[in-house]
Amino acid sequence: MLEFLALKPETFGLDISDLSLKVAKLKKRQGDLSLMSFGEGNIPPGVIEGGEIKDETTLAKIIQETIRKTKGAKIKTKEAIVSLPEEKAFLQVIQIPRMTEEELKKAVRFEAENYIPLPLEEVYLDFQIAKPLSNHLDHIDVLIAALPKKTVDPYVSSIKKAGLIPQVFEIESQAISRALVKNEISPSPVLLIDLGATRTSFIIFSGYSLRFTSSIPVSSRKFTEAISEALNVDFVTAEKLKKQYGLETSEKIRLRKKPGEVKFEKEIIEDKKIFNAVIPALIDLVEQIKKHINYYQTHASHEHLQSENESHPGKGVAKIFLSGGGANLKGLPDILSLELGIPVEKGNPWINILPEPLKEVPELSYEKSLSFATALGLALRSYR
Repeated sequence: MLEFLALKPETFGLDISDLSLKVAKLKKRQGDLSLMSFGEGNIPPGVIEGGEIKDETTLAKIIQETIRKTKGAKIKTKEAIVSLPEEKAFLQVIQIPRMTEEELKKAVRFEAENYIPLPLEEVYLDFQIAKPLSNHLDHIDVLIAALPKKTVDPYVSSIKKAGLIPQVFEIESQAISRALVKNEISPSPVLLIDLGATRTSFIIFSGYSLRFTSSIPVSSRKFTEAISEALNVDFVTAEKLKKQYGLETSEKIRLRKKPGEVKFEKEIIEDKKIFNAVIPALIDLVEQIKKHINYYQTHASHEHLQSENESHPGKGVAKIFLSGGGANLKGLPDILSLELGIPVEKGNPWINILPEPLKEVPELSYEKSLSFATALGLALRSYR
């Protein structure tokens, strides 16, 4: 995995985003994993902006308070696996001729200069071999990852101020993939869409590795803000209305595609204001998904998959999984599936933790766990 520090066994996951942080700790007993502790805290606007920490002291206090108030068993270990912001990361799959491990380290650093838009002395650089499903290649696929030191260093400082030991810093997409992709292997490319409060992340996973990531400012919060403005209600009320009606119960919705546009045909069965309010943000999200899928599929010339899916041959995205709090918007998977022509469903953050077909534990519901996907993936890092 992409990491900057060594890992020790007794750890917990700490997911830090602009407006919230989440904590998760797993335990292993007789070969089975279970949830030991979890918690979340709110981060006031301005403490973190666009993944950049602006107030280390305040963040450290929030981390301490959140860990102190975690549900379940008390977290005694100080060693944490911590997320780093997706929007600040540079990830790229590159091809390198087969060579020894020592030669590879030098070659990766040399090649990375061609892909990373910052001087190498200003970033932390790491890599992992993206092994193919069938290892018959004359080259190596390598996933390189880099983050600016000016972004990472405040995370290190904040974690230490909170009295914790940062054992591993991991880019969010790594943790989300570990949480949602069964056994961390996918014969066909899958798109993971994490709908957060301030942004949406697109993550394409294929074979044993990430292949592409990107983030945009379209988020579940945008839907709430649209409802708030359209209905002239406060944000809290708008959030409740969004959860109550979503895109499903306020109307019976049918989509019909036309070349080059998104067209919604609706049979009204209740007040249509909720749905109408979120249409612009929804159309924006659909178009962004199409844009990112198209970009990936036109730049994935060296996918090495075992077989081809008849409906999605070669490098085509075969399925989409949703995570994050925004994934719970009623009707969203159906609408996206109809518009994109690709199966869309909510992901299962427990797929590599609980025995199938379980999707929740009494302490943490399935719906709530979707916003804990990154934290659970970080916690799972110790056991993979």
